Amino acid sequence: MLTRSDLHAYQQDIVDYIQANERCGVWALMGTGKTVSTLTALDELSLVEDGIWPVLVLAPLRVAKSVWPNEVHDWQHLSHLKVSAVCGDAIDRKRALAADAHVFTCNYENLEWLVSHFGDAWPFRTVVADEFSKLKSFRLRQGSKRARALASVAFSKVTRFIGLTGTPSPNGLIDLWGQTWFLDKGERLGTTFSKFEQRWFRKGYDGFSLKPMPHAEREIHDKLRDICLTVEGLQVDEPIFNNIMVDLPPAARTQYNLMEREMFAEIEGVGIEAFNAAARTSKLLQFSAGAVITDSDTGEWSPVHDVKLDALESVIEEAAGAPVLVAYHFRSDLARLKKRFPKAVALDSDPKTIDRWNAGKIPILLAHPASAGHGINLARGGNILVFFTVDWSLETYMQVIERLGPMRQKQAGLNRPVFVHHILSRKTVDEMVLERLRSKRSVQDVLLEALKRREGDAR
Repeated sequence: MLTRSDLHAYQQDIVDYIQANERCGVWALMGTGKTVSTLTALDELSLVEDGIWPVLVLAPLRVAKSVWPNEVHDWQHLSHLKVSAVCGDAIDRKRALAADAHVFTCNYENLEWLVSHFGDAWPFRTVVADEFSKLKSFRLRQGSKRARALASVAFSKVTRFIGLTGTPSPNGLIDLWGQTWFLDKGERLGTTFSKFEQRWFRKGYDGFSLKPMPHAEREIHDKLRDICLTVEGLQVDEPIFNNIMVDLPPAARTQYNLMEREMFAEIEGVGIEAFNAAARTSKLLQFSAGAVITDSDTGEWSPVHDVKLDALESVIEEAAGAPVLVAYHFRSDLARLKKRFPKAVALDSDPKTIDRWNAGKIPILLAHPASAGHGINLARGGNILVFFTVDWSLETYMQVIERLGPMRQKQAGLNRPVFVHHILSRKTVDEMVLERLRSKRSVQDVLLEALKRREGDAR
C-alpha cells in the first residue's frame, strides 16, 4: 500500500494548489495522480476547515463507480475515507446517498436528477468535477441540461469547486468559457458566452464557425493563470505507469472463477503438466480480456464482457484527439477493438503504416507485440500507450514500450513524458502477469504465490 510520502513533487504541487484556492482547475493528463492529489488535499483541509465533507465528485460512469472508490484502498493515508457511488437506478442512487460516507461519486448523466432530488437541501459545499471538459457546453440560457442544473447550485450552495481534466480544450479555446464559468462566474472570460465570443473570436468563412483571433490564446491563458494549474512537461527519464482497474461483470466472474479453480487445482496437484497449466492460463487471460477462443483450430471466439473496451474508450476520450498506441495479444482482441473503434488501424508490415502514424494521421494504432519489433520507431506519432491485454513475455512487453519510450522521444527531439496505461481486470490473472513483468520471476512462482494468498483470504 502506498503512503503519503510516495506522492511525487508535482502531485504535491496539486495538493498545495487545491488547498490554496477555493475554486480552481487542475489540468493534468491521465496517470499523473489527479485523484489521489485531490483526495489528499481535501482530507488535510478537513482537519482545519469545517464543511469539507461530504464531497460530491462528478465523473464519467466508469470513473465514478470504480476509480474514485478504489483510490482510497491504494493509499494508506486515505484508507479511512468512505466513498459511495451514486449510480444505477433511482433506488440504488437513493440507497447510496443514504450511506455514511465522506465522498459521493455521481456520473454526469445523473447530475440533473441529483440537483432535483435535493432541491434547496443541497448538502455538498465541495464539488469536484472530474473530466471537467464535460461542462464545456454550458451557457447561461442554453447548453446541456446537466450543466445548467449544476450551475443552479454552483455558487449559491457550493464553496469549493475543483475542476480536473487532462484536456481542457479538446475543440480549441472555445471550450474554455463553459468550464471557467464554474470557477469564477465569468469574471475572467466574460459574464456571458457572447461577450467571450465577441472579445476573442471572429466568424469563419462559412459564417457559423468561430476562429480565435491572433491574440486570443495568449490573452486567455493569461486570464486563467491564477485559477488553473497546468501540470505538463514532466521531466522524467522513465515512463509514467498507470493501472486502470476494471471489475468483471457477475456472469463473467462466475465463468472466470470456474476456470480458475480448474487451473489452480492442477497447480496444486501432484502431477502438474506445463502444457495444461499454460492452456488454462491462456484461457484466464482471454476471460479477463473479454472474449474466449472456443475452437482453437478455426480461431472462433465468443464475447464475454466489454468492460476493458469501455475503459479504453475513456482513455481515448481523455486523450482528446492525441494519438493512442494500443497493445493487444489475442486475435479476438483485434477484432473487438476494430469494431469498437472503426478509425483504428492495425500495425502491419507496410512501412507506410508507420509513416502515417508518425505523421499524426492515425488516431489509434493497434499493435501486437510481435509486430512492434526491434528497429521500429513510433515516438513521433504519440506518447500514450495502452496495454489492452498483457502477456507473460517481459521481452515483448519492454519492446513495445521502447517503440515510443522516453529515449525514443528524446531522439526525436520531443520533450514530453510517456504514459503507459495497463487495463487490468481486478482479481484475475492480469494482476499476476503484471507482477511477473515487474519482478521478472517465473510464471510458476507467481501463480503459486497468488494461490497461497487466495487460500489465506479464504481462511
